[in-house]
Amino acid sequence: MAGNVALDGRETPVDFWFDPICPWAWIASRWILEAAEVRQLTVRWRVMSLAYLNAEKDLSDSYRQVMAEAWGPVRVCMAAAAAHGEHCLEPLYTALGTRFHHEQLPRTRDTIVSALADAGLPVALADAMDSDAYDRALADSHHAGMDQVGYDVGTPVISVNGVAFFGPVVSPIPRGEAAGRLWDGVLLVAGTDGFFELKRSRDREPIFD
Repeated sequence: MAGNVALDGRETPVDFWFDPICPWAWIASRWILEAAEVRQLTVRWRVMSLAYLNAEKDLSDSYRQVMAEAWGPVRVCMAAAAAHGEHCLEPLYTALGTRFHHEQLPRTRDTIVSALADAGLPVALADAMDSDAYDRALADSHHAGMDQVGYDVGTPVISVNGVAFFGPVVSPIPRGEAAGRLWDGVLLVAGTDGFFELKRSRDREPIFD
């Protein structure tokens, strides 16, 4: 695929599973929004949970604390989607990710309240941070993505044209036509029967600019 028009003239739907605390998912999410500016695709935002994924794993004390803090943001995302529809996830994720990754704010109620207000959502949704009321729905959303790719990966997970996979893991954020070319590559591998993995070790930290 070349240029900014799909071969059949239609937009390609893509499901994107994210956990708001993951820096790699954040970078990939900004990439796919860039790609949507130069290619024909529409994104459905879906929630997965690193805390749920790692609940039964043997973790270091420091990472266990990170996972304990990770429950709040995903629960709030699920509560917001349940009350206001999935379309609210994009602005809420943007507000949360900006605070967590660019501003390096703590994953506290005050930060989440600020993000909810910025996304035009009721700040009372922050009450979901400490509630398990949406955990069943969260698990269902999580499994909808992770069951397709296996549990030796994390986030982001994307699904396109009936094929789901982990990634892309990229830093810094591809912009403009570079974002479009990466999307072209995603479509190419998604359309290749039996394609599973391309991988190399990361040699840089997440770059959010």
